[in-house]
Amino acid sequence: MKVVLLQNVAGLGEAGEVKEVADGYGRNFLLPKGLAEFASPSLLKRAEEQRHAEERRQLTANAGMTDIAQTLEGLAVTIRAKIGAQDRLYGAITSGDIAEEVQRLTGQDIDKRKIELDEPIHQLGEYEVTVRLTKELVPKLKVIVAEEPAKSRAKAKAKPKKEEKAEEVAGAVAQAMTEATAEATAEEKSEEKD
Repeated sequence: MKVVLLQNVAGLGEAGEVKEVADGYGRNFLLPKGLAEFASPSLLKRAEEQRHAEERRQLTANAGMTDIAQTLEGLAVTIRAKIGAQDRLYGAITSGDIAEEVQRLTGQDIDKRKIELDEPIHQLGEYEVTVRLTKELVPKLKVIVAEEPAKSRAKAKAKPKKEEKAEEVAGAVAQAMTEATAEATAEEKSEEKD
């Protein structure tokens, strides 16, 4: 059965494409769900027009993204993160983190959904990440996940001022109580002698 796809169908094709599918698949799945229609001559003509319009749109998008793709190709992005045991990160590096760093380095605002990351990064190291700007423009970035400098970690470990003051007050109170107890014991001993 020949059908024209009305929407993108995973594993089959994109909207506007003409596909030959099994009769059962077409009648029982694609047609009832509104994903495709029978390939009539008028529908085939409309699909061809849509395909040409899509090609023109792709050419325009490619022309606009070429400079960005050249900027991103081979770009090395270093992201610093806190680490724990066995060089595992506290948290993870996501496509959002990468997009933010690319924007900081290049000034190019990249949508995090265009950064293809199979899963968040949890280890130190170098990773090759692709950015799908358009179908044809897919530059590759080098993402380097490095340990956060020790100075930054020391600041992070520093206690907030309120906690420091609370500990100072608690220490002063404990010392005062110890001194008062010692004085009371000394007075009792001196009274016993008299």
